[in-house]
Amino acid sequence: MKKVKATNPELVKTIRFLKKQGRDNKAKIWGSIAELLAKSRRKRIAVNVSRLNRYTEKNETIIVPGKVLGAGEINHPITVAALSFSQKAKEKIKRTRGKCLSIIELARKNPKGSRVKIIG
Repeated sequence: MKKVKATNPELVKTIRFLKKQGRDNKAKIWGSIAELLAKSRRKRIAVNVSRLNRYTEKNETIIVPGKVLGAGEINHPITVAALSFSQKAKEKIKRTRGKCLSIIELARKNPKGSRVKIIG
């Protein structure tokens, strides 16, 4: 198993939780997300709201193993789980009656990881 090199305690907690969740529920998606989060900060994913709008449908559940940024517009409600959100991105998602969750919250609500799309 790869050693976690991150120093951010919240990130370390998230990675360990996802690895455990993946083993306990036999859900490979959580292990994959943990590996993406364990990458260096330079290689971590940043996604604009416009990309979420382009590649999603109404009421889908999306996970971003990185940060969601506020560039662009969104015109349908979606549930987004990410490591972090910019303030503008949160406002735009909530304006369309979407939800912003942490990755741990999504993993607790959906332990099997079914019907979750990874965008990055």
